[in-house]
Amino acid sequence: MSKRDYYEILSVSKTATETEIKAAYRKLAVKYHPDKNPDDHTAEEKFKEAAEAYSVLSDAQKRAAYDRFGHQGVGAGAGGAGFGGAAGFSNIEDIFDLFGFGDMFGAQGGNSRQRTAARRGADLRYDLEITLEEAAAGKEEKLRIPRLEKCEECDGKGAEKGTEPETCITCSGSGQTRYQQGFFSVMRTCPNCGGKGEIIKTPCKKCRGAGRVEKEKTLEIKIPAGVETGSRLRVNGEGEAGASGGQTGDLYVVLHLKEHELFERQGANLYSAAPVTFAQAALGAEINVPTLDGEEPLKIPAGTQTGTVFRIKSKGMPALGGRGRGDLFVAVTLITPKTLTKEQRKLLEQLAEVENIDFQDASLMDKVRSIFG
Repeated sequence: MSKRDYYEILSVSKTATETEIKAAYRKLAVKYHPDKNPDDHTAEEKFKEAAEAYSVLSDAQKRAAYDRFGHQGVGAGAGGAGFGGAAGFSNIEDIFDLFGFGDMFGAQGGNSRQRTAARRGADLRYDLEITLEEAAAGKEEKLRIPRLEKCEECDGKGAEKGTEPETCITCSGSGQTRYQQGFFSVMRTCPNCGGKGEIIKTPCKKCRGAGRVEKEKTLEIKIPAGVETGSRLRVNGEGEAGASGGQTGDLYVVLHLKEHELFERQGANLYSAAPVTFAQAALGAEINVPTLDGEEPLKIPAGTQTGTVFRIKSKGMPALGGRGRGDLFVAVTLITPKTLTKEQRKLLEQLAEVENIDFQDASLMDKVRSIFG
């Protein structure tokens, strides 16, 4: 059976650039990759066929010979025997370098980098509950944080003083070992060192070879004015210590505001209720309402209805960063006394006699019906 034209296999023209050839091959390699097409012999053959075409057309000398003499110009060695020999790939790293994955391989790979056992420490979360007043004013808070810190006895190495961790002979310090799996070589975590690349033969007695010990640290953090429930404060470098000299993680303080007995918060604004008597609502009055800064006078005009909302500017919560303050909205609530003195009852009875509201008025009854359905 005659071989297909390499340019036809990659679906590129004979004038295609190196970049175009590489992109075309990458597309086919992804499409027909054996991992994506298990037990599909047709896809496997197409994958090998594309690899063979790329191995020739990506090499300037082989491509020139192929353009001039065809398949005979590149010899039988170009005949796609996996990734070895004249197929253009000396080892599995070459194909993965094409996709930018060369660093997946440990020190055993020819083009790879030495793996390091250092790992960044974990980030920590601390949930802190504060009052609305504390959120408005800002405050400093002391926290006691349990965490893993570097063992001072072994300086985080995990080995007893006077000894050093030894390079793992199984993986040569890379932390990974290679296994042949059908068409591909696969890298796995070294079973001897657990991926660390080192073996500790004489562990530190204090940390038992972990390089880190549990401790509790007291930190003082500053809570800025204007925070709200869900606000997160990041404290750099106050998380857990990294393993094998790795970078320390961060601490995140998540804030929760306690429910307030007087105020409800919505963003930077506050909402509250102000009880008034019938006389105050009917005749008008000046009352004192609570704010975060103390009591504030509020004028109630004559004839004020229950549910009327008044706005007091700049008496809400401060904005983060000191950019002004929200407002306080006060809803008037009419209070009805549950018990009356004789004098109060007499006065109310007199008021009832002179009131001219006709509750049988049709328009009024229509309004009542509309309210209650």
